[in-house]
Amino acid sequence: MMSWAAGFQARQSIRQSLWVVPLIGGVAGVVLSGIDLWIEGFIDLPPAWSYSGGTANSVLSAAAGSMVGLIGFVVTIGVLVVQMATGTLSPRFLRLWYRDRLQKLVLAAFTATFTFAFALLRHVESDSVPDLGVSLVGLAVSIDLVLLLLYFDRFVHALRPVAVAAAMAQAGLAIAAEDDGFSSSAGSFDNQAIRGEPDARIVAPRSGAVQDVDVAALVRSAAARGQVCVIPHTIGDFVTAGSVLMEVHGAASATELRRLCGMVSLGRERTIDQDPAFALRIMVDIAIRALSPAVNDPTTATQVLNHIGDLLLGIGCSDRAFRGTALDVGGQIRLVVRTRGWAEYLDVGVTEIRLYGATSPQICRRLRALLEDLRTGVPPERRAVVQFHLDALNRATDAAFADPSERALARMSDRQGLGATREGENSDARR
Repeated sequence: MMSWAAGFQARQSIRQSLWVVPLIGGVAGVVLSGIDLWIEGFIDLPPAWSYSGGTANSVLSAAAGSMVGLIGFVVTIGVLVVQMATGTLSPRFLRLWYRDRLQKLVLAAFTATFTFAFALLRHVESDSVPDLGVSLVGLAVSIDLVLLLLYFDRFVHALRPVAVAAAMAQAGLAIAAEDDGFSSSAGSFDNQAIRGEPDARIVAPRSGAVQDVDVAALVRSAAARGQVCVIPHTIGDFVTAGSVLMEVHGAASATELRRLCGMVSLGRERTIDQDPAFALRIMVDIAIRALSPAVNDPTTATQVLNHIGDLLLGIGCSDRAFRGTALDVGGQIRLVVRTRGWAEYLDVGVTEIRLYGATSPQICRRLRALLEDLRTGVPPERRAVVQFHLDALNRATDAAFADPSERALARMSDRQGLGATREGENSDARR
């Protein structure tokens, strides 16, 4: 039987492929042409909807040719997306762009129209014309043009750095808030059994990043056998072949160990599934690319910081992102997965931007406003870490600006970077 991990990889491949849905559309076009030819014998269209053999050939040929051209146009846009992602955004974003449903719908619609028109061409005779099919092809071409305009509008607007950052923030917040099977309750378990040596260790069959874990199946399996499974890796960690993938506390046969191994998916790179830190990683990549000397666009980095702050505040105010234990129905811990703490999320979100943007007053001011908002918004026990980063920002600002007036400007708090200060702060504060 296919393991859960193999099924997960298959689903990921289908979600990210650009040929599966268009292939289904092409097959659907052929099937619909057969249905249309069957219906043609039972209906009589008005004379206004009847076509001569030459007209039908011209319409169907033009439709089939135009669909091939439009498919090439969409492929060209895809190439431009790759260039934009590698030059302006983040290569990690491409993995999510491949999942775009509108893009697949457009390709499927074009392919279906092409195969539908091409299949009807074979049945056009001087005395026998599929009038309904020709009319449907005209309607399909009109719908395809509307889809093309929607896709072009999506391409123009959705690939701006700030739009990508907003999408990543929303995706990260959704992951941090979803019910993934982990519990914030400590539960009851034998501490010694987990802290001691495990009864068995499962090694990684190949190298790869931990992409996802079948929490429900692992809990059910461990509960049925009185086991506790420990995954000493965080979602997103890269595990080398032969290293420990999972520790099992409790007796387990070789067959059971292989089945448990199949409940952890390893892939070539991280995915956003169960990993809100990956959304942070993509946004930070966009921000520090904008801060590079070759680009020198701190305003884009400031806009990205808006959404980084939104995601960090959502993570910091919730316990779901920090949960790493899963309980069975009896309240016993059956699965323990290493998770990131608040300090790790904050490190990912602000450290590199602070380092690369320390010489930009706009970045220093916006980053300060972000950290002060976090210090106010997160629970009290998480504020010390925020203060640590504020202190680090102070040291970086003091080191970057020798002139007292410039230093005072850079140490202000401003949600717009440069242009708006908090209440009570104005240009007089620098004098």
